[in-house]
Amino acid sequence: MDVPTQSIYPHSATLFAAICACVFVTIGVFGNLITLLALLKSPTIREHATTAFVISLSISDLLFCSFSLPLTAVRFFQESWTFGSTLCKIFPVIFYGNVAVSLLSMVGITLNRYILIACHSRYAQIYRPKFTTLQLLFVWAVSFLLLLPPILGIWGEMGLDEATFSCTILKKDGKSIKKTLFLIGFLLPCLVIIISYSCIYITVLHQKKKIRSHDNFQIGAAGGAKNASASGGSYVTTTSTRKAREDNRLTVMMVTIFLCFLICFLPLMLANVVDDERKTNYPWLHIIASVMAWASSVINPIIYAASNRNYRVAYFKIFALLKFWGEPLSPMPSRNYHQSKNSKELSGVIRSTPLFHAVQKNSINQMCQTYSV
Repeated sequence: MDVPTQSIYPHSATLFAAICACVFVTIGVFGNLITLLALLKSPTIREHATTAFVISLSISDLLFCSFSLPLTAVRFFQESWTFGSTLCKIFPVIFYGNVAVSLLSMVGITLNRYILIACHSRYAQIYRPKFTTLQLLFVWAVSFLLLLPPILGIWGEMGLDEATFSCTILKKDGKSIKKTLFLIGFLLPCLVIIISYSCIYITVLHQKKKIRSHDNFQIGAAGGAKNASASGGSYVTTTSTRKAREDNRLTVMMVTIFLCFLICFLPLMLANVVDDERKTNYPWLHIIASVMAWASSVINPIIYAASNRNYRVAYFKIFALLKFWGEPLSPMPSRNYHQSKNSKELSGVIRSTPLFHAVQKNSINQMCQTYSV
């Protein structure tokens, strides 16, 4: 008769992990589902090619929160795997595949940001809808194809580790692909992302220097001609400045998402590769590392809402449609907007309606009269 393998985790650690998993399931499913609805319903956000990769990331997080985490919560509550051998082989495929999809989606976002800044003239050509779809198909296909060797039993195998009651990649004939997957599927994408964002930072600094030198030249050489074309030139400058600020905010948001992902997942990856979980003297460290990894699928909607106003507006509109919230936010007026003589008449309107509609009724006639003089 086989003697059951004793768990390496104390009961308090498994209970803590199970409660955290339940909390993350509730927050993660709701947050990522609302994010998907908000992105798909917002024309302003949907027009960016970056949004396609953000949607891919949200789908991956939603799949993790709705499939992997509930099974994980039950596993830690019962301190055993009770869902059968078939599901035990599917579970690690979804778990590791989701991690790869998240990372490769971030690589796609990073390359999108770099091409926008460094190769702006080719951006529209590269990120046509068909090409973006092919990139997303590549991300999902590669993420799961990397797991074919252990799925087929060629290099390691999917199965149950009784000591940790986890379904994972096990050794077969003394060999496992886990460390290789860590290098190819985690470290390599992280390296690409870090290099790309470094190049973006250098490119932005270089462009700022060019703009400063160009502005100084224009101030010295333009003279009276500048005053003659002030209205048209200021409009173009303001528009380009707003666009640049929006792109910068989006880039900062994506950098924040990557850094949070790195902070969440790196401890688990290092713990699995460097420290043998079956022989560890610090089981709590493995539990905390796992909980941090689960948190990565929950925090992205919070980052979207905290760092980008367009995303906040999209969330409020969805809440308004679902009757969970009041009136949606109006787009924030530009800092360059100055009050006019009619500002008192418009102030009440601007508080309750978007800026475009507030200004449209009162200012179009004034603009026509101005240009007809």
